[in-house]
Amino acid sequence: MTAITQNLPWFIRDLGISIIGQKCYTSLIENLDISDVECIKFSISKGLGIGIVAGGSIMKVPQLLLIVNARSAQGLSLSAYILETLSYGITLAYSYRSGFPFSTYGENFFLTLQNIIITILIIAYSQSSSKATTLPLTVLGLSASAVSLYAAPQSTLALLQIATLPLSLSSKIPQIMENARAKSTGQLSTFAVVSQIVGCIARLYTTLMEVGDPIVSAGFLLALLLNGVLGFQVWAYWGKGKVADVAKKVEKKIEEKVEPVQANSATPVAEKVSAYEPGLSQAQATRRVGTPPPGNRKWARRVD
Repeated sequence: MTAITQNLPWFIRDLGISIIGQKCYTSLIENLDISDVECIKFSISKGLGIGIVAGGSIMKVPQLLLIVNARSAQGLSLSAYILETLSYGITLAYSYRSGFPFSTYGENFFLTLQNIIITILIIAYSQSSSKATTLPLTVLGLSASAVSLYAAPQSTLALLQIATLPLSLSSKIPQIMENARAKSTGQLSTFAVVSQIVGCIARLYTTLMEVGDPIVSAGFLLALLLNGVLGFQVWAYWGKGKVADVAKKVEKKIEEKVEPVQANSATPVAEKVSAYEPGLSQAQATRRVGTPPPGNRKWARRVD
């Protein structure tokens, strides 16, 4: 078997070495040494990291589709997404400037871009009269933040990375409170929430294995706890928002049909009464007849 693994095509060899390094590639792939625990752990970490980056590139796509298809961002907190986007951006800049492997932070790049689009959609579909000024100010603020993070000294980025701990807390709390208030998760994507929980668990492992930065690890641990609360709310409020929306639509349609009937129900009878009693005005006839009670019982005026 080793005769095959030691003579794999060059492009497979180069790809394997670029992912797990020369030492672990020789040990695990060429020599098939499954007793090399350290290389096995490292390879698992690399595999999870690549999977997280790939998943992060599409994690918020279902959320985007939900908003666009419903033409509504009901249940989504604008402040939560702005703070979360800022947190992603800080972690992205800190990891890049620290020289960490892309597999340990790459999803932050894609999540930042997707969150920016979601933030813009929340403002665009909001009912606020000030959205015409809020939207350009938000875009300007996000652009200025991106430039500042790119140009900031490494020591400043380290302080900002510490600040992502309360920032993560602040970014999730508004969404959690909004869900609790409405007793519904609205247009919040279940796929996105579950993906974030799984991603945080995997990212904790890869960070401990490849980076060993306690600040980054603490951030992912806090994010895991808060995403766990969102996951519980998704389970607890499952389907309640949709049922409430359907009930409101049905109630509205019933009211639209019933009110015109009630308003005009006395008119035909009143016209008949006034025809038999020419001395009565239309208003007097209507008052005499009144609005017939609901049901199928018919009312008639006896004519002598």
